[in-house]
Amino acid sequence: MNVTATQLRQDLFRLLDQVLETGEPLEIQRNGRRLRVVPDLPERKFDRLTSRPDFVFGDPDDLVELSVSEWGPDRTLNP
Repeated sequence: MNVTATQLRQDLFRLLDQVLETGEPLEIQRNGRRLRVVPDLPERKFDRLTSRPDFVFGDPDDLVELSVSEWGPDRTLNP
């Protein structure tokens, strides 16, 4: 949305509320230059995560193999 400084002065609070509601930046024309009012969007929790390329993604059940055996005194610990 584009407005002049005069339009901004006349309707400042409504225009600022509109920026917050829609997320659309407000551009203000002043002496042939442009100013922008943009909402400060809340940070998403996922944006703070650190990349870990060595991690495996997928279904954990696909990564687990259950192997059950019975221990006896005649079996060695290192097969």
